[in-house]
Amino acid sequence: MNTAPDSSQNQAPIRPPVFWHLPARTPIVTYVLIGLTVTAFLGQFISEAALGGDLLAAFGMKINSAIMQGEIWRLLTPMFLHGGLAHIAFNMYALFSLGVGLEKQYGHGRFLMLYLLGALGGNTLSFLLTPSNSLGASTAIFGLIAAEGVFIWKNRRMYRNPQKELVNVALIVGVNLFLGLGGGIDNFGHLGGLIAGIMFAWFAGPQWTGTVQPTGLHIIDQQRPGRMWLVGGLVALFWCVLAIVKMVG
Repeated sequence: MNTAPDSSQNQAPIRPPVFWHLPARTPIVTYVLIGLTVTAFLGQFISEAALGGDLLAAFGMKINSAIMQGEIWRLLTPMFLHGGLAHIAFNMYALFSLGVGLEKQYGHGRFLMLYLLGALGGNTLSFLLTPSNSLGASTAIFGLIAAEGVFIWKNRRMYRNPQKELVNVALIVGVNLFLGLGGGIDNFGHLGGLIAGIMFAWFAGPQWTGTVQPTGLHIIDQQRPGRMWLVGGLVALFWCVLAIVKMVG
């Protein structure tokens, strides 16, 4: 007597659909930041061509003596200014590559706060530790790189191979800091952005968890939305206090 094989034993288990509840769908802030930075660069170019000097850089780049005289906006405005076409092209490519994914995970407001804090931390540490003038979005970019690493670590159960992802982030940081040893690059600015990004992302970054519902597996950020204001305020206060101590010291 022949028996027919049980077809149910050969079937792959049915996987429930997975729904990611992302805070943002379209990375509007990333696109706006790129637009503002490119516009500022065009202003620098026009100023050079028409007036023979870069007025935007003169009034906005990180100049320690000017900050000491009270021009504290220079701890943020350098993130919109660049020293050449290759400089802005590299930074805007990095902002687009990192920002599109991070903004969807963070949401518009939290992502903007992360970017601003990276710039603040980077320019403040540069102000504290190096007399050189500097400009560029790389301070904020390093804040994004740090946040990417923290996101992978805190949500490593969501990745097939989180170690590989973390090694990639570490290599990006290591290579860029190594290149900065050759001169002409503000490594303290990069390091400050990295530290500020870690500080904010660790305490206010997305913390994903999965809940099984009748419709499938829902991945939800369990981080409280209002927490970003407390953490962001404390991180900003930390860097501002360091800057003030030097200014009055």
